[in-house]
Amino acid sequence: MTTLQIIILAIVQGITEFLPISSSGHLVLVPFLFDWVDQGLAFDVSVHVGSLAAVCIFFRRDIASLLSGGAQILGGNIKTPESRMALAIVLGTIPAAMAGLLLASWIESNLRDPAVIAYTLSGYGIVMALADRFGSRERSISTVGLKDALIIGCAQALALVPGTSRSGITITAARLLGFERQDAARFSFLLSAPVILLAAGYKFVQMLMSGVTVAWGQLGLAALIACIVAYLSIGFFMRVVTRVGLAPFAIYRLLLAACILYALI
Repeated sequence: MTTLQIIILAIVQGITEFLPISSSGHLVLVPFLFDWVDQGLAFDVSVHVGSLAAVCIFFRRDIASLLSGGAQILGGNIKTPESRMALAIVLGTIPAAMAGLLLASWIESNLRDPAVIAYTLSGYGIVMALADRFGSRERSISTVGLKDALIIGCAQALALVPGTSRSGITITAARLLGFERQDAARFSFLLSAPVILLAAGYKFVQMLMSGVTVAWGQLGLAALIACIVAYLSIGFFMRVVTRVGLAPFAIYRLLLAACILYALI
C-alpha cells in the first residue's frame, strides 16, 4: 500500500467506524472503486487500535467507571450501578465474540461483495429510520438491564456482515427497546470497545502467524489518523443524533446503496 492509500483508508475508517453507515462496507467499496489491492491484516489491526483509542478517550469517564465496576465484580459486589453496567457490557459482548469466532472467516470469504453491501445498507437503513422515528424515548442508560444488553449484543453480532454497521444496528436495537437517542448511542459506543479490542487482538495474532513483514511506521500513521478522525466523528455524531436523530444517516445509506446497485447493473 502507498502512503496515500493508507491515509485515505484510515480517514474512511475513522469517519465510518462510529457513524451508522458501516465502516466495513466502506473499506470494501473504496478499494473496489479505485481498483486497489486489499489493505491486509496489518492495516486492519492498526485502524482498529486507532478506533479503540478514540472511543476510550472520548468516553474516558465511562470507561473508568466500567473498570471500577469490573473491580467491584471481582470483589463480589454486583449491586452497584458500575458493576451492573460492567456486567451488561460483558454480556452484550458475548454474542458478537462467538459469532466472530465461528463465522468471521466464512463471512470474509463470501460476503465482502458490493451487492451484499447495497442490500444491507438499504435494508438496515430503513429499519434504523423506522426505529428512530417510532421508538419511544423513555429510558436512560442507567436502566440498561442484562436482557437489554443481550438483545443489543445479539444485534451487534449481525454487524459482522459488511454494510450492516455495528453502531447502526446496536443503536437501532436500543431505540426499539425505548432508549433515548443519546443514551442509545452512548451504550452502543461503550459496547463497541471490547469487540474492537477482541477483533484487533484476533487479527494481530493472525498477522503474527502469517509471518507477513510489518511496516510499523505505516501502521502507526494509520492508527493515529484513524484515532483523530474517529474521535472527531464520535463528537459529530453525538451532536447530530441528539438534535436531529438518525434520519440523515438512513438517507445516506439508501443513496449509497442505490449508487452501488446502479454501478453494478
